[in-house]
This record gives sequence, structure tokens and C-alpha cells, in this order.
Amino acid sequence: MTVGTPLQPPRQGRHHKSGWFIPAALLAISFIPLLAGALRVVQLAASPAITPENARFVVAPIPVVLHILSALIFCVLGAFQFLPSLRRRKPRWHRMSGRLVVTSGLLVAFSGLWMTLYYPAGVESLAKFDGPALYAIRLLAGSTMALLLCLGIAAILRRDIPQHRAWMMRGYAVGLGAGTQAFTHLPWFIFPSIQGELARTLCMAAGWVINLAVAEWIIARENDGQVA
Repeated sequence: MTVGTPLQPPRQGRHHKSGWFIPAALLAISFIPLLAGALRVVQLAASPAITPENARFVVAPIPVVLHILSALIFCVLGAFQFLPSLRRRKPRWHRMSGRLVVTSGLLVAFSGLWMTLYYPAGVESLAKFDGPALYAIRLLAGSTMALLLCLGIAAILRRDIPQHRAWMMRGYAVGLGAGTQAFTHLPWFIFPSIQGELARTLCMAAGWVINLAVAEWIIARENDGQVA
């Protein structure tokens, strides 16, 4: 028995524990928008009185409910797709849940596009500052998310695992934009003097940009590791 042998199990244990950090972090980031979405679904289920703030959701609830429920599946199941131990030990689970992740992700993207195109402008405290620039960015984000997920499907059909992981990671990053936007809006609430159409657009866009930047950083690190 070598001197290093007794140290091996602890290293494996630390690696196993660290593997849970990414799914846990992704679930934590998802918590705020998922909670807000759940409250919205509960509100709509109670047949609330129509007000200027909720009229667009009450009159046409199907898109927003579909968006929220599919986002729940996408964010939660998608987070566990990043757990290496599950991919190795339960490949069948990874494939089955992956199909649900892709399906729910496409529903998130297309329902989001539907709401952007057909819902009237909101009058809530944040939504009343949504302008043409944010409208265009939302269309770009939804279209990009759908495209990235489709590229991920195409890659796995070619058995190109690295490209599949990369495209799916990018798609998940866009889909998780609402979670990061809960934090990028902190300056909005801390400094009310900046509130306006430009600040609203920047706070929203920052969520998607940050997520995609982090995804690209992770992909680049993985590619460097493969080359090494």
C-alpha cells in the first residue's frame, strides 16, 4: 500500500460534494423568478378581479401559465443535467430528463415570444418602463434560446457530445436570464433616481449577457481541459 492510497477516498468525497455546487447554485438563482411565477399561477387560479396590472394575464392566461410551468421544469431538471455523477451513473435518466428539459425549454422560449408579441404593454411598476429596445431584446433572447436548444438537439443526433453540452449550456444560460435579472435589478431599487426606460433595458439585458458570458467561460475551460 502506498502512502497516497489512504488519501484517495477523501479526495473523491470532496469531488463528489463539489459536483453538487453547480446544480445548487442554479436552483438558488432560479428561486426568485420561480416563486414569483408560482404566485402568479395561484393568483390566476383564484379568478381575480381584472385590474390594469393583471388584465393581460387574466384575459389570456394560457401563455403565461404555460411559460411559468415549463420554466419550472426547465430550471429544476436542467440544473441536475449539470451533475456529472448523475450523467455517469444514470445515463438513461439523463437522456429521459434531457428530453423534458429541451421540450420545456422550447415552450419557455415560444411562450415568451408569444407574450412579447401579443400581450399589451404592462403598467406594473417595472413593466411600465419597457420600451422598444427591450421589446427587440426580448425577441432576440427568445429566438436565440430556441435556436441554441435546437442546435443542441442536432449535435446529440450526430453523437457530438461536446457540442451538445456546449449548445445546451448556452440555451440554459439564456433560459435562466430571469434569475440573474433579479440581481441585476438591485441598482434599480437601491437608486430610484436611475429608474427609466434605459435603466430597465440595461438591467434586463445584463441578466442574459452575464449568463452567456459565464457559460462561454465554462465551455472554454472544458475545451482547454480536453486539449490538455
